[in-house]
Amino acid sequence: MSDLQAVADRVEIEALRGEFTDAALMRDYDRFAALFSPDGVWAIPDAGVKLISQAEIRAGIERLQANWEYFMQTVHPGTIRLDGGTASGRAYITEFGRLRDGSSHLNYSIYHDRYQRTPDGWRFTERTFEVRYLDNTPLAGSPYSPQ
Repeated sequence: MSDLQAVADRVEIEALRGEFTDAALMRDYDRFAALFSPDGVWAIPDAGVKLISQAEIRAGIERLQANWEYFMQTVHPGTIRLDGGTASGRAYITEFGRLRDGSSHLNYSIYHDRYQRTPDGWRFTERTFEVRYLDNTPLAGSPYSPQ
């Protein structure tokens, strides 16, 4: 693999990770699911979530998002290990929000990823969420509402 191809692959994988967060925050469930391979896996073991296939992922993200009054996620660059048309990596995540039941949630987590190059670009074949720090202290703020 050429150095230029490796750079392009890394940029495209970082863009894929950014699209994931953007699709979730914009509640664009079709785009969210399309970021996975047809038999892709999205797992959140601590929440008992393991979704396999774009259809399950599409239904699952909509169901999970319905639980949030508000939600924010930021993604931070991690590692990428290229291996031809596949790759693995980690992305570092910060999330916070308030659930509709009134409970608050702040976490610092890691996504453990596997990627595959497809004719439509890089896609997740597996994305597993690992919480490293969790704080359920009530959030002091509230969703912004312009006056």
